[in-house]
Amino acid sequence: MEGFYYSDVAGADFFYGHVERIYGLFTALTAGQISQFQHWYQGNNNLESLCANDPQVHIARHADIAVTHKALGEQLAAFFKGLYSQSLLDLAALRAKIGDIDDHYHAFVTTNKAGKCPFCGINDLLGEYHSKREAYDHYLPKALYPFNSINFRNLVPACHHCNSSYKTSKDPAHKPKDPAGEIVRRKVFYPFSTAPHVIDLQVKLGHADIENLMPVDIELVFGPANAAEQIDTWKDVYGIEERYRGKLLGGDGKAWLVEVLDEWRWKDETAGAEGRTPDKYLRDLGRHTEKSPYANANFLKNGFLRGCKDAGLFDPAVQPSIAP
Repeated sequence: MEGFYYSDVAGADFFYGHVERIYGLFTALTAGQISQFQHWYQGNNNLESLCANDPQVHIARHADIAVTHKALGEQLAAFFKGLYSQSLLDLAALRAKIGDIDDHYHAFVTTNKAGKCPFCGINDLLGEYHSKREAYDHYLPKALYPFNSINFRNLVPACHHCNSSYKTSKDPAHKPKDPAGEIVRRKVFYPFSTAPHVIDLQVKLGHADIENLMPVDIELVFGPANAAEQIDTWKDVYGIEERYRGKLLGGDGKAWLVEVLDEWRWKDETAGAEGRTPDKYLRDLGRHTEKSPYANANFLKNGFLRGCKDAGLFDPAVQPSIAP
């Protein structure tokens, strides 16, 4: 605070001025009210327990604070919504306390080497060999939550569509309002878990007419059952089902099917070798998926082609004629 007081940098003035005003409003609070704010601060920054919907963790949104502390709530909202800015993140005093965001991104992409968005698994992320980086998303949106807008456990690199097209300011920690207007907490995947989130995916096709397949004809079944609540939240927040169906119907699914059929029909007349059968192709693909689930969207490709097999598309009597 001393360093910011004597600095003429805009970010330092923003920080010092807001903290000074917030401190002034806190002086009027009782010890019990201050204790409540301490619990809220700790809860909003305990991201792992918050994501697990631990009942012992008390979290607060701007709207919750404004109910009983209108002026203080407004100051906290203005401060924490504006705290995540380059002018502030570049301040040497702040970097010394929280670290550098570019260093954080480099550490992230050198640990997560798949090169894919960790939320959808299908879009590319700029990695360690790029001079630029992806935008960070506030997992708990700073528009809704105070206290954690520069907590790196609440800042996650995400592809543009996950960040800006689908999630936007959706609240992962709460379900949308029910008909009675109640807002209910829910479990959500903790993005910085050291144990990987393994998700099973089955694709079921409603019919074998690949040329006339529609979104309603594709059923996506996710597992495991012990992560059902987290999976439901993930699907809701990131529009996963719509996006996976869109990828399958947008050309990738047909291209994957053509690849299997072409391999099957191919024959090397010189060597007398037959083409690779669908079963052999699927065995190889299953092995590749276990080793590299996100390369070439293998996890989705594997589920789709197995769904094609179950729908009878590899039966010689009903092999489809696919338009280019």
